[in-house]
Amino acid sequence: MRWEFGRRSTNVEDRRGSRMSAPVVGGGIGAIVLSVIVALLGGDPSVIWEQGQSSSDGPYSEAPQTQGSAADDRLAEFVSVVLADTEDTWHGLFRQEGTTYVEPKLVLFSGAVESACGYAKAAMGPFYCPADQKLYIDLSFYEDLKTRHQAPGDFAQAYVIAHEVGHHVQNLMGISDKVHAMQRQTDRAQANELSVRLELQADCFAGIWAHHANRSRQVLEAGDVEEALNAASSIGDDRLQHQARGYVTPESFTHGSSAQRVRWFKQGIQTGDPGQCNTFAAATP
Repeated sequence: MRWEFGRRSTNVEDRRGSRMSAPVVGGGIGAIVLSVIVALLGGDPSVIWEQGQSSSDGPYSEAPQTQGSAADDRLAEFVSVVLADTEDTWHGLFRQEGTTYVEPKLVLFSGAVESACGYAKAAMGPFYCPADQKLYIDLSFYEDLKTRHQAPGDFAQAYVIAHEVGHHVQNLMGISDKVHAMQRQTDRAQANELSVRLELQADCFAGIWAHHANRSRQVLEAGDVEEALNAASSIGDDRLQHQARGYVTPESFTHGSSAQRVRWFKQGIQTGDPGQCNTFAAATP
């Protein structure tokens, strides 16, 4: 991916210098709410409960500061360029519809972070919090993407950011609020399907960014699209479930299967039209 000469975003908030100890969750309502958020984000809710059991009384505290490596600093710069590129893309697309794109902030953190959606550990993976309109990522996730999920490459890394920006776009469009309202009025199986459709639309929006970024700024190199498709496939619910427990339960999917994630990313990158990303109107997601 050709990114080195791209514009750097001014919306990156670097919190990598401080680590926060866990708050007391205590197994109460706070833990339940955070567990639900983690599950909706496709993470493992048990990290919340394990953390609550191991934490001590008292407020948040900062652990000793750590120095970022040269490799991490380069990744941070890369993230800033990709974020800037999504800003340019979505500003143009919103302008075409006569509306204004509000840029999200992106928070870099190490280990754990406090967001408006609650306390989160790096084990959750990258996430978007609609309450503060911020994206959160621990750069160590990219090593997981490369080694654990077998999805290396800078464009695979860019896809992850573009997907989370896709959730921000859904928030600005009012789609997220509508889906969450519908989820509160239905059973768990239907709520999971709505979550899948929401995630697949974010995949499609990631493809929209790739389409326009390449057409306007020629960012793609040979093999880049394959990197993103591999990443989408590698973090499909079916593949992750099979790796974790040896079998798959489709009714518990929250992000979509590998095939679904690939299909909708391709829909976005091939059409470049957000109107073609209506996963909620599709007979099957």
